[in-house]
Amino acid sequence: MKNLKNSLFFKISVISFLILVLLIPTSMVKGLIREREYTHENAIKEVSSKWGRGQLLSGPFLTIPYDKYIKRYDEKDSVLKVVKTKEYLHYLPDNLSINGEIIPEKRHRGIYEVVVYVSKLNIKGNFKKLNVEQFDINPNDVHFDKAVLNVGISDLKGIEKQIKINWNTQNIPFNSGVTTNEIIGSGVHANVPVDFQRTDNIFSTEIDLKGSQYLYFLPFGKTTDITLQSNWKTPSFTGTFLPDDNNVSSEGFTAHWNILHLNRNYPQAWIGGRYDVIDSSFGTDLLLPVDNYKKTYRVAKYAILFLVLTFMVFFFVEVLKKVFIHPIQYLLVGFAILLFYTLLLSFSEYIRFNFAYIIATVLTLGLITLYTTAILKSKRIGSMIFGILLTMYLFIFTIIQLEDLALKLI
Repeated sequence: MKNLKNSLFFKISVISFLILVLLIPTSMVKGLIREREYTHENAIKEVSSKWGRGQLLSGPFLTIPYDKYIKRYDEKDSVLKVVKTKEYLHYLPDNLSINGEIIPEKRHRGIYEVVVYVSKLNIKGNFKKLNVEQFDINPNDVHFDKAVLNVGISDLKGIEKQIKINWNTQNIPFNSGVTTNEIIGSGVHANVPVDFQRTDNIFSTEIDLKGSQYLYFLPFGKTTDITLQSNWKTPSFTGTFLPDDNNVSSEGFTAHWNILHLNRNYPQAWIGGRYDVIDSSFGTDLLLPVDNYKKTYRVAKYAILFLVLTFMVFFFVEVLKKVFIHPIQYLLVGFAILLFYTLLLSFSEYIRFNFAYIIATVLTLGLITLYTTAILKSKRIGSMIFGILLTMYLFIFTIIQLEDLALKLI
């Protein structure tokens, strides 16, 4: 009896050691999954860099230079001098309305799919009377003749054709670049005639903009009203603001945002670059329904559970059926289990994850069952192990599906 206990304790110790050893190739499998996901991300970046990256549209907004006089002590002449410097006033529109359509398209880089799009944006709005005196600035120091209307575009490669602004009935072409980097880093600008006394400066423009993966906006209007529509079936509305209304169906989606200046943390007008406006961005991601890498990685996290349960089945078969299974044979079964994850990763890159899981399960369990039948010389034991392992794999599959459902509900 004592020898039997010692034998069982030794067997359990060996099995535990083998499980620990198999955690090394398990980590290598996880590394392979991350490597394939990284390759996928690089393929997306490569296509996006040539077509146009995700776009962030900022504006339009007015930038007006003015002269500022500051007192500065001149150590050389030991006198206090008045020095003239240039600073910029930034004005946001009173009303900003954007009506856009996103036309998506799938591109391929090797086995990977990348979603790109062309957006057609109709932009209009108005600026109320500009009040420079609120900043204690003399109107005579403001260069209204050098006023510039800026539109921020994060990736200028996405501009499809020449852009013109209709400013108070005048058509004015945009030029590349922005006046100052105090608010945005890249975009286009147009020199517009600003009438300081005019109570309303009206503008409108149309922009055809290429991009990939997402399209975001900044709520620069005192009232910002944005409507987007597309035939893309899997959008993800993200950012600081969610749509007030949206409808997603098999035909595509429509979304509408209405945002007030009270909802953001910067005013309608300011001097310099004192505000970080990027934090208020919002819009939509065009999601590809391809999450095989995340699902495969989640399955791989259960690798130790697969190994422990499988080895427990073999251990109890060994004890109850009074057969001997060599530690090397345990090790070979463990490698067969790890092969499951490689098969799952390989198949899921070409077919849907659920089908890939079924195929990988059948191949892995078939391999283990045939090997077990051969070494134990018993079809009955082989069939029993197949049934137990199949139940276990179905249980893990159910857990993954429940996790996926939970993530979709968040």
